Amino acid sequence: MARQRLLDVLEEVFGDAGPGTPVNGLVVRGTPGLSLVEVADREDDVLVVGAGRRGWHRAFSGRVARYCLAHAHCPVLAVPPSPLEEALASAHRRNSWHLPLGSRQLS
Repeated sequence: MARQRLLDVLEEVFGDAGPGTPVNGLVVRGTPGLSLVEVADREDDVLVVGAGRRGWHRAFSGRVARYCLAHAHCPVLAVPPSPLEEALASAHRRNSWHLPLGSRQLS
């Protein structure tokens, strides 16, 4: 199921034309950092990881990014989160708790 979900997401994001560069969608079980480094094991691979998440996710994603940067045998691109991500998460939390959203938070 995970493999099919990944393939569906790649198709949704890139469509029939593809991303313009070869992409290999692969599902692997294991420790995140170690698994990523083992899969991206050739010098001509590029490993892209998220970095710098905020909140309680930070404890996990930061470790994975640091592990990959320290142990990968290929270039690693650590992508920071979009500033919009925190704003959307905050709005979602407010909606979940039915808190009013003031005009200062909208700008």
